[in-house]
Amino acid sequence: MITTVTQKNMVTIPIDVARMLGIKPGYKLDWLPVEGKDEIIVRVIPDRAEMARRLMGMGAHLAPERDVITELDEEREREDIERMKALGG
Repeated sequence: MITTVTQKNMVTIPIDVARMLGIKPGYKLDWLPVEGKDEIIVRVIPDRAEMARRLMGMGAHLAPERDVITELDEEREREDIERMKALGG
């Protein structure tokens, strides 16, 4: 597919490519020039919300009985209490 670069160096992603790669508004594209060639590799970088969705639950099969979010909340609460004690509170 061929697209045209505008005066502001902008390019439109063809809809078929955007759909195939799941590119949505807010995603970033990482442009990597190929040394010695007139080629560019473009990596799709999802927005933070999508990355969090993809990461959420990864590894859950390793310890299904654990609630990691609750453990992190409890750890942060303990750290806050320790900080308050250290500050004399």
